[in-house]
Amino acid sequence: MRKGIKDAIKKRYAGAALTVKQSGGRASCCSGSSCCSNPSGIDLTGGSYTPDELAHLPADAWLASLGCGNPTALAEISEGDVVLDLGSGGGIDVLLSAKRVGPSGKAYGLDMTDEMLSLARQNQQKSGITNAEFLKGDIEQIPLPDNHVDVVISNCVINLAVDKDKALREAFRVLKPGGRFAVSDIVFLGDKSLVPEHLMKEVEQWASCLSGALAEEEYRSKLKGAGFTDISIQVTQVYDETSLKQWAGVSSWPKDGVQVVSAFVHARKPGY
Repeated sequence: MRKGIKDAIKKRYAGAALTVKQSGGRASCCSGSSCCSNPSGIDLTGGSYTPDELAHLPADAWLASLGCGNPTALAEISEGDVVLDLGSGGGIDVLLSAKRVGPSGKAYGLDMTDEMLSLARQNQQKSGITNAEFLKGDIEQIPLPDNHVDVVISNCVINLAVDKDKALREAFRVLKPGGRFAVSDIVFLGDKSLVPEHLMKEVEQWASCLSGALAEEEYRSKLKGAGFTDISIQVTQVYDETSLKQWAGVSSWPKDGVQVVSAFVHARKPGY
């Protein structure tokens, strides 16, 4: 099951990168719809990337963005910080972070998909940004030393991790004491068990950002278990029933008792 999920994720995101590179089209992380655009074409990030941010980046960075928010707009990123983006895709959040931290800081992007890494490096070259670096690897085994970064960000990727406890422990490990975990992610509010059982078992639904998502209390518990403190989960976008049915490719969705939302998840590694 674990290998099947990772293979499906690699296939989905490799295809998304190739869509952008070969046709210049908007990438999609979901079958039948997109984690980034609902059926009516409304941006499910909630319009969190400003026109000014997008104007100063290569178009392909936005076209390949498969997120559910903009963690760089909400994270406490300062000049001189070292930032790590888990599952960096086409590089949009890495490049935005690199601009924020300035020449005295650095932004890393970590991705396991060769096609996305190639696209991200191409976007970096086009942007002229030199204080960014894209690494190949798994968020469950981050190729950086202990206590190395000030901020860990991610955009709709923690839900894709097969072993979320390990991924969160790794994020904790690479953060400096006092460092911040600041991610946008899909979260279930309410009774997650109300979601049709077959959806939660489908590998494709995991790869499309849905069935691997945590319930709010699960998220809090896992962050606490990894060692984080000052945990907060702020809802940034609520997905309606129509969007969810088309996202999941189903004819019905529970109307009461459970919601699927984008949320900004923030926590802190205790300082010395």
